[in-house]
Amino acid sequence: MSKRDYYDVLGVSKGVSDSELKKAYRKQAMKYHPDRNPDDPSAAEKFKEATEAYEVLSDSSKRSNYDQFGHDGVDLSGFGSGRNPTDAFNDIFGDIFGDIFGGGDPFGRTTRSRRTRGSDLQYSLSIDLESAVKGVTEKITIPVLDSCDRCNGSGSEPGTSPSNCPGCNGAGQVRMQQGFFSVSQTCRQCSGSGQIISNPCKECRGQGRIERNKTLSIKIPAGVDNGDRIRLAGEGEAGPVGGQNGDLFVQIQVEPHEVFERDGSHLYCEAPISITQAALGGSIEIPTLSGKVKIKIPEGTQTGKLFRLRGKGVTKIRSSKTGDLLCRVVVETPQNLSSKQKELFKQIDESLVQSDNHNPLSSDWFEKVKSFFERE
Repeated sequence: MSKRDYYDVLGVSKGVSDSELKKAYRKQAMKYHPDRNPDDPSAAEKFKEATEAYEVLSDSSKRSNYDQFGHDGVDLSGFGSGRNPTDAFNDIFGDIFGDIFGGGDPFGRTTRSRRTRGSDLQYSLSIDLESAVKGVTEKITIPVLDSCDRCNGSGSEPGTSPSNCPGCNGAGQVRMQQGFFSVSQTCRQCSGSGQIISNPCKECRGQGRIERNKTLSIKIPAGVDNGDRIRLAGEGEAGPVGGQNGDLFVQIQVEPHEVFERDGSHLYCEAPISITQAALGGSIEIPTLSGKVKIKIPEGTQTGKLFRLRGKGVTKIRSSKTGDLLCRVVVETPQNLSSKQKELFKQIDESLVQSDNHNPLSSDWFEKVKSFFERE
């Protein structure tokens, strides 16, 4: 079953502001949260759908990716890699209801500890035009703070476990009373993790992550263009002591091609033809990304004439239509002529001068010049 448009799910337009987006999600989440609808299985699906939509549209990078590629673009970049929608809900509602209820949970539960998320990473990947048009899988190696294998990211020595922070009872936040208002603050004792590591891992020294080079295979979809970004969810830096991984954003740089230039879904190239071919007509072979194609040159062809080969361009992402290849011919003037060849050209020129209507462009130009001087 196809997914609904994220904007439709939340009932907002594409130009929605951050505050209006947050308000629309809050309305949907409170209406369909499973705790409020225990006897309605469909509510859980609607809650999951709304949370997924908000997670994408509330993040400027994800939103840009979605606006450009739709669900296909989000899926190819690794969105939704098994994340529990309730965890996403808790992350988001920690901000939303903090504004309204002073940091408390709207359903009366204890706020869970919120570990620091790992940083997002950026990587620039250069590919050739053929790979951009047809798609390719590339391997890259990046330096990254990755989860520690010895402690599995917990930060504690194997065989030991972190203990709940006594300062916040594992909540990661402490509530401070200020007059009539109750304010939640990050616990200073555990820095918001909710845990205290008594026996730090010897490999990562209690950080839960270490520096290493990580090799990834990246599937580049057919039709990507210069400047497009692909998001790989969870492939950024690991968060400290078990925090959520950041994302990796791969920006595509398409290298210049020696024959073709690309503009959207169309390709452009130039092909030289001789004076004889231009005057008398003939045929030439021109290259395409799928092999050589022969085109007919009509007699009297001028420099700059475009020949369109339909369907020989690029099929863009999320489109079933393929662009065209437009070939511009350039008439070559011969050089280093022999005496005999020069004489033959003079004879041809004399013959053309004696007759008429062989050079319509020149005739029209001279008429315009004559008219200009007559006005003086």
